[in-house]
Amino acid sequence: MDTNTIIYIVGGVILGFILGLIITKSLGKGKASKIIKDAENESKSIIKKAQSDAETLKKDKILQAKEKFIELRAEHEKVILSRDKKMAEAEKRIRDKESQISNELSKAKKSNQSLESKIKDYDFRMEFLEKKKVELEKAHKSQIKQLEVISQLSAEEAKEQLVESLKEEAKTDAMVYIQDRLEEAKLTAQQEAKKIIINTIQRIGTEEAIDNCVSVFNIESDDVKGRIIGREGRNIRAIESATGVEIIVDDTPEAIILSCFDSVRREIARLSLHKLVTDGRIHPARIEEVVKKTQKQIEQEIIEVGKRTVIDLGIHGLHPELIKMVGRMKYRSSYGQNLLQHSREVAKLCGVMAAELGLNPKLAKRAGLLHDIGKVPSSEADIETPHAILGMQWAEKYGENKEVCNAIGAHHDEIEMTTLLSPIIQVCDAISGARPGARRQVLDSYIQRLKDLEDVAFGFTGVKKAYAIQAGRELRVIVESEKVSDDQASSLSFEISQKIQTDMTYPGQVKVTVIRETRAVNIAK
Repeated sequence: MDTNTIIYIVGGVILGFILGLIITKSLGKGKASKIIKDAENESKSIIKKAQSDAETLKKDKILQAKEKFIELRAEHEKVILSRDKKMAEAEKRIRDKESQISNELSKAKKSNQSLESKIKDYDFRMEFLEKKKVELEKAHKSQIKQLEVISQLSAEEAKEQLVESLKEEAKTDAMVYIQDRLEEAKLTAQQEAKKIIINTIQRIGTEEAIDNCVSVFNIESDDVKGRIIGREGRNIRAIESATGVEIIVDDTPEAIILSCFDSVRREIARLSLHKLVTDGRIHPARIEEVVKKTQKQIEQEIIEVGKRTVIDLGIHGLHPELIKMVGRMKYRSSYGQNLLQHSREVAKLCGVMAAELGLNPKLAKRAGLLHDIGKVPSSEADIETPHAILGMQWAEKYGENKEVCNAIGAHHDEIEMTTLLSPIIQVCDAISGARPGARRQVLDSYIQRLKDLEDVAFGFTGVKKAYAIQAGRELRVIVESEKVSDDQASSLSFEISQKIQTDMTYPGQVKVTVIRETRAVNIAK
């Protein structure tokens, strides 16, 4: 029964009771009983109607519940069916895998059986081969013994003779091969190299001037000489002491000679003398004052020369200390050749040659200008270090490019060349130094170099005579025909050239010619 219906029934009963009480009090018992009966009848009819409505509502709810149950049951059956289907599929897959695994197991058993048979066959063959090997070793030993008896040589002696003969043959073949490859390379590369070098030299034309160790200071009259010498020679001693330059006052008319190996000192002395003579006041105190001012002036001029040089060559970002070193090269010489002029020329040559070869010309110019900065050491401790290594160390210290540093250090083969820029610097350095009139060499050192060149040839066996000709540019070697064969003469020429290249330092190149002459002499009587 619905809750609302129960509420209606209870409310009707209560309402009827209350109405009965009210009617009883107001109308009396007779009328009240009649009204109560009517109310009871009406309440009964209401109750019956409510019960019938409740039954109807109950039936509807039961029907709705049955429909919902049937719907849920159908959905449940669908879920169960789908689960059953999935389980069936899983069981099928499991059965397939089981069958596949069983097939693979059967195949594996068969393969194991075949493998075992192969292993047995392999073991059998190995035993057979071992037996054959033992028999072969016995036969080989017996043959070696027979050969030793026949040749009267042991196996080790025969092996040594064979190795020596093979070495000589391989060495001869290797020399022939190297010579062929060198000739082939010369045919193709030498012409191009000559073209590039000639074009570079032709495009860079410079005047050559040899620096001396003396400077001439011109004066207006010989009367000035006495003032420069001073009373009892005190002025000239003061000048020599302050500048470190020897001043030679002789009978040369209107000239005084300044002698010193250091160009900077000579220039300071020359400028100081010029100021003193122009001013007219020459005495020791004035000399010291003028020399100090001149030294400062030269230092400033060195910096200005370095700046002008790098600007002229188009080099940027050079460290101030390196610029100062470049300026100092103006007052240094190498074999009589002005060092700054040489470095400028090398820089220009390197720039042109690098451009011809498709390399960076600016980097090449930089390396060419700095390649000899090690020749202007700033302290006595740096003198013992080779100038190429010292220049490389300075370049590294002041943040130069690695290629530039390697080119500076390797231009005299003190270190290994690691970039293409290094051989260009070496070649251009040789070109600048080998120009006619560019450098002056002392006679003794020149003669010693020629003698060392001949001594290199005499260090090889079979050499009879050796002559250095063409100012040391060619070495002619005459060998004994009985000791040296034609093939050995070719290899001897190569070995001598390599020895010269390794042990000696020289400008340009040296041609090595080996001459082997055979003479047959008979006397007719």
